[in-house]
Amino acid sequence: MTKAIVGVIGGSGVYHLPGLTDLREETVSTPWGEPSDALRFGRLGGAEAVFLARHGRGHRFSPSTINYRANIDALKRAGVTDIVALSACGSFHRDLYPGVFVLIDQIEDRTYLRQSSFFGTGCVAHVSMAHPIAPLLRRRLGAAAEAEGIPFKDGGTYLCMEGPQFSSLAESLGHQARGADVIGMTGATEAKLAREAEISYATVAMVTDYDCWHEEHDDVDVAAVIKVMTENAEKAARLVARTLREFPAEHEPCPIGSDRALEHAIITHAEARDPDLVAKLDAVAGRVLRGA
Repeated sequence: MTKAIVGVIGGSGVYHLPGLTDLREETVSTPWGEPSDALRFGRLGGAEAVFLARHGRGHRFSPSTINYRANIDALKRAGVTDIVALSACGSFHRDLYPGVFVLIDQIEDRTYLRQSSFFGTGCVAHVSMAHPIAPLLRRRLGAAAEAEGIPFKDGGTYLCMEGPQFSSLAESLGHQARGADVIGMTGATEAKLAREAEISYATVAMVTDYDCWHEEHDDVDVAAVIKVMTENAEKAARLVARTLREFPAEHEPCPIGSDRALEHAIITHAEARDPDLVAKLDAVAGRVLRGA
């Protein structure tokens, strides 16, 4: 069995994780560049945790300029087996009001500027993203939200837009008509890279606004979002603390195989692989490549 280490990625408004004990910081270098911030290691309850501020402390990186590959690689090097991603989002439904958390189970990726794979020319891999969220981890988050009295919806589709601009009205109505439940700017990229790194991943989509479709509400702006983000951050801290206090010491094998995603994913023949790319993949794919 593998020891469980929980990575927590804090999104907009969540730049630290209250309650971490035995706290230490470490700057982790990766072949993909520098992560958004130093990793903060500690314990919460009986669980080992690693916190990373997605946008960096002070919110220095936009959704398009975050080095997602470095972030996920750094967490993998730290031994993280499960990632809880906290993300601010807009809502497409009246009952998903600001302050509600959505434990999404599906993602639609509408980004176009990011590097969303560790693989490429010289080492090609195709992982399954049919079910992008690890179900056991999502279930644990739901149980924690219920125990803490945090309003949440279990399940939903997260549409990931490029940003950094908010949606036009036409875009917002179109996303809503296609069946999206919430909209954000980071979740799809992280989910894809976490799957390639064989890390179980779940997103807590924290509703801050109604995007711009709701005729009875003002269009979304930063001031309104920040107000709700502050309130959401306190609930997010309680949710994570409860989840980690009850987290198992050993990593639970994922029923959909998110922690074994590379076993049949690499298609490039061993003799045709680019040694430089293979070297960069040492943390992400070393388990599989070393056995090839």
